[in-house]
Amino acid sequence: MTTTAPEKTGLEVQLDVGGGWLPVCALAALVPGRGVAALLPDGRQAAVFRDRHGRLYAIGNRDPFTGAAVLARGLTGTDRGRPFVASPLLKQRFDLRTGECLDDPSVRVAAYRVRTRPADGRA
Repeated sequence: MTTTAPEKTGLEVQLDVGGGWLPVCALAALVPGRGVAALLPDGRQAAVFRDRHGRLYAIGNRDPFTGAAVLARGLTGTDRGRPFVASPLLKQRFDLRTGECLDDPSVRVAAYRVRTRPADGRA
């Protein structure tokens, strides 16, 4: 799921983890085209990305082909309009909107809804 990330200070990035919205980092901490890993309450990790247009994405950080938590370190790009991250290990590409593997559609990682909110808690 994507949302547009406006250029404002004091915004935090939040993920929908099923039991509510989890603050994961300041919007300013996300460098366009690079990911960060976030630890979720259940022990899993999410890879959070901001693209060069300011859109935010979050998918599971664990590469299902190797078991390593590395997708946040992958390279981002687009394939026929689909934003993706390529695993830094075996290079499989995962759709940043859906978590589907573009190279093997039978494989996918979790995809999370993302939003920004003022860091002081005001909506």
